[in-house]
Amino acid sequence: AIEAISLHKSYPAGKGKADALKGIGFSVSKGELFGVIGPDGSGKTSLFRILTTLLLADKGEARVDGYDVVKQYREIRQRIGYMPGRFSLYQDLTVEENLEFFATIFNTSIRENYDLIRDIYQQIEPFRKRPAGKLSGGMKQKLALSCALIHRPSVLFLDEPTTGVDAVSRKEFWQMLKALQGEGITILVSTPYMDEASLCDRIALIQEGRFLSVDSPSGTVQRYSKPLWAVKSDNMYQLQQDLRRYEGTDTAYPFGEFYHLSLRGASQTEEDITRFLLSAGHQAVELRRIEPGIEDVFMELMNEQS
Repeated sequence: AIEAISLHKSYPAGKGKADALKGIGFSVSKGELFGVIGPDGSGKTSLFRILTTLLLADKGEARVDGYDVVKQYREIRQRIGYMPGRFSLYQDLTVEENLEFFATIFNTSIRENYDLIRDIYQQIEPFRKRPAGKLSGGMKQKLALSCALIHRPSVLFLDEPTTGVDAVSRKEFWQMLKALQGEGITILVSTPYMDEASLCDRIALIQEGRFLSVDSPSGTVQRYSKPLWAVKSDNMYQLQQDLRRYEGTDTAYPFGEFYHLSLRGASQTEEDITRFLLSAGHQAVELRRIEPGIEDVFMELMNEQS
C-alpha cells in the first residue's frame, strides 16, 4: 500500500541546509497498522507530507496504493485520508458543517459513508452544532478523524494524532484505529510516545532523518541484548553521576523515578553494583533486573549511531 525508496529532504538553514530526511526507505502492506516512532524534529512530518503529496522530496521515490506521489498525485489525494499534527479544520464552522464540507469536497455525503465513522462520530454528535474551535482536545481529535475518513480512504495517514490529549482519549483513539484496521484500511501513524509503539503491527524508530530500526514491536525489543537494571537511591542527581563513572556501565538514562542502567557484560552482579553505590554514599538503594522496552532500544540505537 505504501512504498518509499531512498527519500531525501532538506530545508534552508542559515547559509547552509538542514537535512530532514536522509535516505528513508520502507514499505507498508495493505491493511497494516505501521507506526513511525521518534521525538520532535526527527523527520516524521516531512515524511508524511511527502507521502501525502503535499511536499516534494529532493531525491527518491514513493508510491501510495501503487500511484507515484509526484506524477499521480491527483489519484492519491482521492484515495487517502490525512490528519496532520495540528488541528486544521475550520474553527468557526460547526462539527456538522466541517464534516459536510469535507464530504462535499470528495463528492460524497455523510449518509453514504456513515457506517465507517459511526462509532467515532456518535461520541461528538451531541455537539454537532458547536463550533469546532470550542471543542476539547479529544473531541477535536475525533472530528478530525471523522473528516479524514468521510470519503472511505484506502490509506490513512495520522501525524502525531494523540499529542496533547489526555490519557483516556489516547486509549480510545487507538481502539478506534484497531477497528478501522478491521475495515481493511492501511494506517500509517506517527507518535513521540514510545508506549503506543506496542499497539502497531510494525514500527520504525526514526531519529535525525534516518530509520534506526524497522520491525515488529516484539522483534524490536529482542534486539536489546545487554543486562538492564532499574536503579534509584536517596540522591537521584548524584546517582546519575555515579552510575556513569561505574566501571561496568554502558549507559545510564533517567526513566520515570528510576535510572535505567545497561552494563557492558554480565559479570557485574547486583551485589557489585549495590556495594559501589553504598561506598559512594548512597542510601535507600533500590536495584532490580528488568526487561527492556521500546524506549530502551531507541536509546541504545541512538547511542550506537553517535
